[in-house]
Amino acid sequence: MNNIGIITSREYWTRVKSKTFLLATFLTPIGIVLFMAAIAFIFSRGSDDVKKISVFDPTDLTEESLNTRSNLELTYSDQSLDQLFSDYKEKKINGILEIVPFGEATSTTYKANYHSDDQLALDESMSLENALSRQIRKYKLVSLDIDEETLKTLETDVSIAPQTIESEKKITSMTSIVSGALGAVVSYAMFFIILLYGAQVMRSVMEEKINRIVEVLISSVKPFELMFGKVLGVGLVGLTQIVIWLVLLFGISMIAAPLLGLDPNSMPSPETLGLPPEAAAEVPMEKVNAILAELMSMNWFKILPLIILYFFGGYFTYAALFAAVGSAVGEDINEANSLTLPVMMPLMLAFYVGFAAMRAPDSTMAVWASMMPLFSSIVMPVRLPFDPPMWQIAVSIISMILFMLLLIWIAGKIYRTGILMYGKKASFKELGKWLLYKN
Repeated sequence: MNNIGIITSREYWTRVKSKTFLLATFLTPIGIVLFMAAIAFIFSRGSDDVKKISVFDPTDLTEESLNTRSNLELTYSDQSLDQLFSDYKEKKINGILEIVPFGEATSTTYKANYHSDDQLALDESMSLENALSRQIRKYKLVSLDIDEETLKTLETDVSIAPQTIESEKKITSMTSIVSGALGAVVSYAMFFIILLYGAQVMRSVMEEKINRIVEVLISSVKPFELMFGKVLGVGLVGLTQIVIWLVLLFGISMIAAPLLGLDPNSMPSPETLGLPPEAAAEVPMEKVNAILAELMSMNWFKILPLIILYFFGGYFTYAALFAAVGSAVGEDINEANSLTLPVMMPLMLAFYVGFAAMRAPDSTMAVWASMMPLFSSIVMPVRLPFDPPMWQIAVSIISMILFMLLLIWIAGKIYRTGILMYGKKASFKELGKWLLYKN
């Protein structure tokens, strides 16, 4: 155990002190914040090109009240269409919006004319179309003698309120939505973290083997101790990096937002984008508060420790397999591609099963997959926000730990033989023989 601690410490501090780790750890959050700031800046700024458009409306259909994007300057004119064409040729205006008669009030289509040699941008065209749609709706209500308030009463916000019979769990209409979204985030994070740092273990083993550094290390420690220390060291490096990223992302975003002038209130409103005013109320504050309340009501003292446990179980399982693959590779690094496929397949399948479990957490496939060792580290964390039965969690953890120990033992058998073999490409048949060696 002392040798494992020494190897873990060496692996950890060698990587943490390296320039690559420091640059990646401290520059990545800055890059992410700058990238997000650039996106926010792009979407918070409208077009600087103001277009002057004359509206020709002899039918008075729009009642001179078209509300569109801020870069569209609409002016109603009493001039004839020919006079407006002259103004366009003299470049006094950028275009002419001709409002044609609507026709029957029951008609479901309408087409206005826009006269200009320059095409409207997609968002500008949508803005004008939405503004016209709102005005035509008002025209139809008046023509068909329909009261606006009476029409609103026909629109009903329907939701299903879950009511438990025997269970004491608090379930609301937002439980499935919030739990599913949280499960998706956890699934993505678990998959990429396990894949990223598991692959780092494999590369580390391959580099030491190819550079013959491992020959010196094996003279002092057992192969299994070297493998386990390397897996543990890289895992701690990854955990350190993730914690630093989370802290830096929070701190930098809090500092960068006011410096870059990014204000959530400056984001374009639905009206600015040319959407109906009702669009602003599509996500009312009641639903936002319901989502926050749902998040607060979750048993985080149960969910977070279990997620950490599943992360370490999944990481050690796959990292040991990646280490075995790295030890079996010869001097050609490209040989790892064929050997990593059996390791990647269950990891990829677990990711997609986890995605399916987000939509149906209690389905037969999701339940059984969450208790299968190679899948449980990704699938069960997706189901945790849905509060699965404790016996399923217990079976999942026990099977995951036992299978993890078995795979670490198998990987150790492959590692101790393959780490000192050079010049020969290991086949799956060869790997099977290594498992039977007595040394």
